[in-house]
Amino acid sequence: MASFKNYLSLIKFSHTIFAIPFALIGFFLASKKYGFEWHTLIYVLLCMLFARSAAMAFNRYIDREIDLDNPRTAQVREIPNGTIKPQSALLFVVFNCLAFVATTYFINTLCFYLSPIALLVILGYSYTKRFTALCHLVLGLGLSLAPVGAFLAVSSEFALAPLLFSVAVLFWVSGFDIIYSLQDDKFDSEHQLHSIPVALGRKNALFLSRFLHLVTAASLFYAGQLIETQYLYWVGFVIFTLLLFYQHSLVSEKNLSKVNLAFFTTNGIASIIFGVFVILELLF
Repeated sequence: MASFKNYLSLIKFSHTIFAIPFALIGFFLASKKYGFEWHTLIYVLLCMLFARSAAMAFNRYIDREIDLDNPRTAQVREIPNGTIKPQSALLFVVFNCLAFVATTYFINTLCFYLSPIALLVILGYSYTKRFTALCHLVLGLGLSLAPVGAFLAVSSEFALAPLLFSVAVLFWVSGFDIIYSLQDDKFDSEHQLHSIPVALGRKNALFLSRFLHLVTAASLFYAGQLIETQYLYWVGFVIFTLLLFYQHSLVSEKNLSKVNLAFFTTNGIASIIFGVFVILELLF
């Protein structure tokens, strides 16, 4: 029987550091205007946990045959190597989907009504590589729901500032997912799977990734102007932006040896640092 640790590995729990800081930014941005409530913060964090667990487990379930054929993933991912059975993974998805919807019910009516749409986006991503190279943008869209969703949990209404943070997450995640997908461009091409590297080639894919990260920086700059932040925000912004573009120095079309460093370490550190500085700005 698969252990709790196996399921944490299945959903790559450590990768939650990408989106959680931005969800907390959305939460505290709304709390500054509408008031802070501990129970809402807990609900937001639970929604993040359930939604991401459902999305990752579903992706592993849907891609189990692809992962089995791919030498990079066949032995390390839990379903193809037999650690977790496909049926167990699917039950795990269903549980997390139901838990996500149930949690939104206790937040507010708007979040509850929007929850199926959120699930459609984050689960639907798993199919997109089968028919479009824009799959990276769909992944980015899924994670971009975090800041605006957390803002809605507090406010029950839309606003421009959290949407700008969502736009930043959309293009940030899309950009670094393009870098990550460089590892599988040959495999994807041979198996009729779609990605930006397959469609454009490595050189142009890296150029597009850099452009998307430029849009990310521009969105965060505009967001900082809009919410009239002081120096803490801008310190976080500068560090985040430098790390954003530092990752591009680690990877080239001919050298992919540092893809994981660029993908996980650099982006994870950037997200945490930016989140800490922005939240401190909003609190003090």
